[in-house]
Amino acid sequence: MTTQTPSSPTREPGFFHQSVSNFGKGLIDIVSTLGGLASMGFDVFRWAVRPPYRLTNLFAQLDFVGVGSIFIVALTGTFTGMVFALQTSTAFALFDAESLVGPTVALTLTRELAAVFSALMVTMRAGSAMCTELGTMRVTEQVDALETMAVNPVQYLLVPRVLAGLLMVPALTMLFNTTGMGGAYLVAVGALGISPGTFLSRTQQWMAPMDVYEGLVKGAVFGLSVALICCYKGYNASGGAKGVGQATTEAMVASALSIFILDFILGLLWH
Repeated sequence: MTTQTPSSPTREPGFFHQSVSNFGKGLIDIVSTLGGLASMGFDVFRWAVRPPYRLTNLFAQLDFVGVGSIFIVALTGTFTGMVFALQTSTAFALFDAESLVGPTVALTLTRELAAVFSALMVTMRAGSAMCTELGTMRVTEQVDALETMAVNPVQYLLVPRVLAGLLMVPALTMLFNTTGMGGAYLVAVGALGISPGTFLSRTQQWMAPMDVYEGLVKGAVFGLSVALICCYKGYNASGGAKGVGQATTEAMVASALSIFILDFILGLLWH
């Protein structure tokens, strides 16, 4: 008669071991995503200069990303300028320096807020649609169907979207600058009683073309980053409808984080 020895209970991994494991997995995912983005970016720009040039697709994406975002960017810019002028005038009134409201709003918009907010608006409106559309095409095998018809999906699907983000976000940044300064002027001159001549002359005195160029460069970098991330997440989606939703959520979070991280890096390099 054999005797059975009781099996030893399985030990659950400790908190420290689990934390290190999760950190390692997250780090591997980040490195893998960055590598995938770099590879996709190389493929996109390699196929962008090779015929056939699908201008119809490009103009359709320019219209979707740029023209379709005009209203939301203009509205956001107007109220951002109004709020910022109201708050800065309240602070400057403590030092009798209301004349600095114009240049303060102008420098803040052109250097930082216009590019960041325009990219965020494009991310929420156009980036999410890009990711969802590409993800749906992937899980329903429409991307595979393009390959069977000898159509390169990178050139047909990704190149127009990435170029649209690269070109239209700087244009929307200029629109944000214009509407933001218009809103600031209305509040400062119309509501707070600041002299129009003082507002305009001080803005012209302290603002330089390089401030505008900085915002345009940031807008181009942000647009490229957002378009690449959204296209990458959607193009590599899997798992049906749930996978498409998860890919879109990840794309929105990663795009927003990339905007703020790149904003700091570019500001540090620029100055």
